Amino acid sequence: MIRLSPEILLEAYAAGIFPMAESADDPELFWVEPRQRGIIPLAAFHVPRRLRRVLRQGRFDVRCDTAFIATMQGCAEATEKRPNTWINDEIVRLYGALFERGFAHSVECWQGDRLAGGLYGVSMGAAFFGESMFSRETDASKVALVHLVERLRAGNYRLLDVQFLTPHLARFGAVEISRARYRRLLAEALSYRGVFAAGADAEGGGGGAAAGEVDAEPAAGRHSSTLMS
Repeated sequence: MIRLSPEILLEAYAAGIFPMAESADDPELFWVEPRQRGIIPLAAFHVPRRLRRVLRQGRFDVRCDTAFIATMQGCAEATEKRPNTWINDEIVRLYGALFERGFAHSVECWQGDRLAGGLYGVSMGAAFFGESMFSRETDASKVALVHLVERLRAGNYRLLDVQFLTPHLARFGAVEISRARYRRLLAEALSYRGVFAAGADAEGGGGGAAAGEVDAEPAAGRHSSTLMS
């Protein structure tokens, strides 16, 4: 088995491909390029009414990039609803290396000193590739997703790739597009530089940058830093 590097992983994302494992116990990875790709159009993101109430209640302290590996480990946990996951030790190693290089981010929901849920993904140019999310408390991953979208809007990202369309993500406005259209959107997004705005907050959070405050800049030839299962 060839040991992948962070550089190879970034090249794969730029080509529209991402790795997965058959299970958390399988040490090998395989490449995936869906014929139909799930994305969330950032301008059409929808927050269900009940979730808006949860956001206003402020149940969670939302932070970014303070516990990246712990967030990945949370996503890899087996649960009653999700007895098997695709995040193995090699995935944790690779994405941890991307995080250290600034190409990956986590959005975390905390209750006191307990990590209640969150998500992580890869950031390149003005594209964000949501990888996985988890909840130990009701609505934690949903709140993390809302906060992620606010940060992407504030940083003028152009693409939120969630890999596959699920009924859960469809409630937030996710749609399915063809591989050819995805490749066009990806190429355009990678020609810009988005800023992962650590100061942006969603409804119910503290103050921060407003959507559109940061201008996206063309970044030809530069890649800066999939959702979710």
